[in-house]
Formats: sequence, C-alpha cells, structure tokens
Amino acid sequence: MLRIKTLSNVIFFWALLLAAEADWPKFRGSTGEGIWECPGLPLNIENPKKVWEHQINGGYSGITIKAGKVYTMDRPENKNLERILCFEEKSGKLIWEHQYEANYKGLSYDIGPRASVTIFNDKAFTFGAVGHMHCLDMNNGKVIWAKDSREAFGAKRPTWGFASSPAPWNKSIIYQIGSSSGGYIALDPDTGSKLWSGSDDPAGYAMPTFIKHQGNEMMLAWTPENVRGMSPKNGEVLWSFPYKIKYGVSIAMPIYHDNIILVCGYWHGSRALQLGEDGRSVKLLWEDQENIRGLMAQPLQKDGLVYLLDRTNGLCCFEIRTGKKYWDDSKNHDITPSGRNPQATLVWAHDGKRKDRALILNANGELLSVTLTKEGFEIHSRSQITGKTWAHPAYNEGHIFARTDKKIVCWKLNP
Repeated sequence: MLRIKTLSNVIFFWALLLAAEADWPKFRGSTGEGIWECPGLPLNIENPKKVWEHQINGGYSGITIKAGKVYTMDRPENKNLERILCFEEKSGKLIWEHQYEANYKGLSYDIGPRASVTIFNDKAFTFGAVGHMHCLDMNNGKVIWAKDSREAFGAKRPTWGFASSPAPWNKSIIYQIGSSSGGYIALDPDTGSKLWSGSDDPAGYAMPTFIKHQGNEMMLAWTPENVRGMSPKNGEVLWSFPYKIKYGVSIAMPIYHDNIILVCGYWHGSRALQLGEDGRSVKLLWEDQENIRGLMAQPLQKDGLVYLLDRTNGLCCFEIRTGKKYWDDSKNHDITPSGRNPQATLVWAHDGKRKDRALILNANGELLSVTLTKEGFEIHSRSQITGKTWAHPAYNEGHIFARTDKKIVCWKLNP
C-alpha cells in the first residue's frame, strides 16, 4: 500500500510539473529559449482548426499564457492610451482589461506597445512603449503598483519605444530603461521598490539572457553600445565588450552555448565572444559583417548550430563556434518574404519524435512546420492562420495563439 501511495505521489508531482511547464508565461516561453514541449503534434499541420478570435487594436506585444489565461497589450487607434488585456484561454472571452494614458508623440512606429506581458508569482508585469510599468493581479487586473519609469528612475526612451519585456529573476523583476544612472534596474515584484541599478548604457530592445557559468549566475545584456555580463544579484558589470549599433537596434536576445555568447546585428553583423573561465572577461572569437546579419527575429540554437533570419539572405544556418555558414534561403525566400525588415518567429517544437523540428510564424501570418538541420530545411506544411504580423505568438496545449493589429486568434494544431 505504501509503495502504491508513493508511486501516486510521484505521478501527481510530475503531472503538476508538466502542467506548470505547459504554460507560456513570458516572451519565448517558460525558459525564454523558444522551446515548446508538444508530444504528439503531427509533422504535417495543414488543417488546423480555428477555436476563437477576438477583436483587439494595434501593437507588437507578444502573447503570454498562464493558468488558463492569455495576455497581450494594445493601443486603441488614435488615442493616447495603452491597454493590458486578459482573455480566457479556452473561449477567448475577455476576462479583464486595464487601460492608462500613454502619449506616443514623437514615437516612431506608433501602432502600439512592443513588450510582452510577463507573468511571475501570480502577477502580470508590463512595460509600455513610452515607459509605463505596471504590476497587476494576473487573475483580475487589479493594480498592485504602477510607475512611470521616466519620472521614477530617469528612463530614456529609445527611438522605437521600450520593447524589452520585464525579465523575472529569482525574487526580482528586471527592466531595461536606459537611464544614465542605471541602464538596467531590478525591482521588488511585490512593491516596485528599487533593488539595484547597473550599467549606464542607453536602452536597446533586447531582453537579457540568464546563464550559469562556473556555478555563478550571470545576466547577458546587449545594449546599443556594449555586450555585457552582469550580476543579476546586484547589477555589477562583470565584463564589457564594445559593439556600437547604428540606430541602436540591439533587438534579439543574446545566445549562449558552450561558453560562447552570440549577438546578431542588422547593420554591423554578428559577434561571437568566448567567455573567460573566471566569468569576468571575454574575447572575440569571430565576427561577420556581411553574411550573418539579424534584426528582430530571435535565432534558434541547437547543438552548436544557429538558425538565423538574415536581413537579405533569408533563413540561414551557421556554426556558433566558427561562424561557418552552411546554407541560406536566399534563392527562393520560402520561409518568409524578403524585404527591408524581414521577420518571422522561430520556436523549437519537441513533438516526442524529433528535436530538429520547428514552428515558424512568418510575417504574412503563415505557420510553417519545418525541420532544420546542418544539411538544410524541409517545409512539411504551411497554413494561413492570421494576417500580417510581427508579434511573437504563444504555444500551449496543442494550440497556437497569434495576433495582428486587429485581432487575436487561437488555432488547434493537434488533430
């Protein structure tokens, strides 16, 4: 009897763990690496079923999911307002919304908010395009605390507005605000009080990446002026590598693999840095300013191979340690349309059979099921699920949740 009870407890524990991991609580999923655990998802998903759609307004804010609730942000047309929205995951019913004044005067691409809602400790954390910070009860939208980062912390808005989503770490929530007295700031999630500030770089658009090196926690921060390693405990800058970006477009999160840090820029190409054993130094491994140049699309990495949407050559594959390029999609641009600002969101889809399978939502709103390897890519299915979009979708329980400037939609991908 004891053995049966113990086994039941173990099964219950793993069920809870899998349920917790099933959600998509922040930008690019629970780990921030763009990985969706989706056992049984068919390789060919040409016939998805639309479950619901709901009208919304403009914005580039991605979608996040927690405990049966779906979150995003928008801006009502021609109004100096931003809204935080919460929908029921299964039905699309609007559960709550919170709106506040936000003056977009002088903001380039003023369609709406950029950052995704971050769900952390049953709270919803947001960062509006012009600097408004909010912490709300994730269940009912009640405001727990709110701050204008410009007034409270001297934040300086970048050209295209604040876009780096709030980053949870341990018992803090970290924002990139670009203040001369602290480019990054960590706040107490419960009160909004400042825990630390660090770096003096202007704000870019990339969310930080958190790693563990030689047993020590480190935050990888990419700004318009530097790639930096920082302590997420106190904001100390551990090392810095200069990389000044034209127009400040440091957008994609740094990639980390086997002590190598990779950032991919639009104007000045990619840099790979070797992290020193002491965690307080880096050296340049390689750079490529001509053939490997990313913009908004977050690259994928697996086993030392990186899959990047290049600014002119479409999707490409290269080796993170050497920069050696194996292939690109420059001939046909089958993955996403070419253009000045090519965009697509790439996510690994672990279906229980393949680890090289990805889902790609391109700028035209097509969902592609593909396999990505050193030898090339293969498209298994292509489905039109929404209109033109730059926003990052969310994946959960066999469904995709995507948005445009007019609506948010949910599609069932499993048969």
